[in-house]
Amino acid sequence: MTVSFIGAGPGAPDLITLRGLERIKTADLVLYAGSLVPEEVVAQRRDGVDAIDTAPMDLDAIIAKIEDAHAKGWNVARVHSGDPSIYGAIAEQMRRLDAIGIPYEVVPGVPAFAAMAASLNLELTLPNIVQSVVLTRVSSRASAMPPSEDLAAFARTGATIALHLSIAGLDKIVAELTPILGADCPAIVGHRVSWPDQAFVAGTLADIRDKTIAAGFKRTALILVGKGLTAAAQAGESRLYAAEHTRYLRE
Repeated sequence: MTVSFIGAGPGAPDLITLRGLERIKTADLVLYAGSLVPEEVVAQRRDGVDAIDTAPMDLDAIIAKIEDAHAKGWNVARVHSGDPSIYGAIAEQMRRLDAIGIPYEVVPGVPAFAAMAASLNLELTLPNIVQSVVLTRVSSRASAMPPSEDLAAFARTGATIALHLSIAGLDKIVAELTPILGADCPAIVGHRVSWPDQAFVAGTLADIRDKTIAAGFKRTALILVGKGLTAAAQAGESRLYAAEHTRYLRE
């Protein structure tokens, strides 16, 4: 048997990959993070296959379910939100499986920051404006940030910053970024991106906190900050499609 750690995407059932969906359809047991993965994503499992929401379970209980399935020779679809390589909490699960000799694979998914950019028709890397995206967060009870990963230091690069799992720290984010990026720096908060009730608030570091509070966004939100969010009209054009640009596919 094999455990498939599947990135289910940001929420919309049709944003899962074909490979991820195939693993769910052929699984003998589905374990999914129900706090972030809607039931519709796992609804295409085979008749009679259990889909267990792991949100109320601890790590030991989850591994016990996988061990039981392994003893029966079952394939397990372990479904996470977004892409499991980003804040997926899969490393500790894979360590446990390595220790007990259970094989696994990882199936990538659409990350939330990419889905948010798509929903807003944004290109996050603009020629002559910004060419980097920083994926980060602020410290929380679940995970502290390493001292070297400083939000202010990221801001000084000028990169677009995508803050996951950080809506509760919006005060701290604004306080740390404003002295470097300026109060007029664009900021956007996306709530339940790609879900039927997705919503966005756009503003600047000066007013994004008040707008987010007014909108009632308290969890399942992603924050984008950077000069490039509103600079598409001022950006240059990529040389990739310039008429005089030569490359091996075009003389």
